[in-house]
Amino acid sequence: MKRLLAAALAALCLAALPGCGASKPEESAPVQEETPAPPPEPTPEELAAQEIDELLASLTTEEKVGQLFFVRCPADAAVEDVTTYHLGGYVLFGRDFADKTADDVIQTLRDYQEAAAADTGIPMLLGVDEEGGTVVRVSSNPHLRGEKYRSPQKLLSAGGTEALVADTDDKDALLSALGINVNLAPVADVSTSSADFMYDRTCGLDAAGTAECIRAVVKQMAGDNMGSVLKHFPGYGNNVDTHTGIAVDNRSLDQFRAADFLPFSAGMEAGGGKAAVLVSHNIMTAVDDALPASLSPAVHDLLREELGFDGVVMTDDLAMDAVAAYSADGAVAVMALQAGNDLVITTDYRTQIPKVLEALEAGTLSMDTIDTACRRVLTWKQNLGLL
Repeated sequence: MKRLLAAALAALCLAALPGCGASKPEESAPVQEETPAPPPEPTPEELAAQEIDELLASLTTEEKVGQLFFVRCPADAAVEDVTTYHLGGYVLFGRDFADKTADDVIQTLRDYQEAAAADTGIPMLLGVDEEGGTVVRVSSNPHLRGEKYRSPQKLLSAGGTEALVADTDDKDALLSALGINVNLAPVADVSTSSADFMYDRTCGLDAAGTAECIRAVVKQMAGDNMGSVLKHFPGYGNNVDTHTGIAVDNRSLDQFRAADFLPFSAGMEAGGGKAAVLVSHNIMTAVDDALPASLSPAVHDLLREELGFDGVVMTDDLAMDAVAAYSADGAVAVMALQAGNDLVITTDYRTQIPKVLEALEAGTLSMDTIDTACRRVLTWKQNLGLL
């Protein structure tokens, strides 16, 4: 009986499972490994930022500090000083154009750029105040233009905003042909009274009208690849001339918000990264009653945070009497950088640059402050097509 049962089981095993007792487990299908997706291509903005980071990392401390100085072009040793101080730029005045032909100016500015190329490889900002009207550094020279550029008010009276924009385009073409890449204009101050010190240089309109004009002018300058400089933040109002002394502005912050800030905001928006802001030496008591705006961290915080501006901020000329008394040791450029400026405009750079380096060595000025400012300056140069 047992033999019959065993035989039956064996037969069932053979029928149900061929090779019973010696079968191999089924082989699983090979696993298909997924090819990882390639990383996304960096955006143009990311590539531009990477270029700036690499350039910044390649500079010495002295070269970084030099880039923060947009100085009055000296009467002597101008080419040599480009490399001695690694200067970020020259601001040119009437004497730099007086009696010169266009070829003279072009060659002189080319010499400055060649010196910069041989030094850091970073082109210079070459700027001028060519506002039209009472401030005409270039067109005062009849060899460079047959007549002086007209003031914003005369242009507006003759042909409205259209005339203002056409004049801007003509001006940008002339300056660019000479080798100038920054016009320290337009004047964004609001003034409707001929009694105001700043009136003749303004549009002479209310805040809304001034904002419309500033937006149009800055948009044209950006399209022409000309650096613009909105001045004089936070708005000059009816203050006195700070070339000769202190100007104290007692208006409320709400008054600034309702009027003076409007043209600056319009220009910042229209500039597309090609507009900078110049801060005046007026004391804005609503924000800081102790320091001129150009040296006040609180005023710069207002510009950065409330108005949301992340571009280049520069001082008015630190050689003016209005700021001379605020630095006991004469290191006014150190105060300007500590306040949040990215560019220092000064005649006295041969004294001020060593003082900035001394402050870094002493630890009273941080390297982070220098790097942040230098990154903004390099980015502005990049946006202007200089890098």
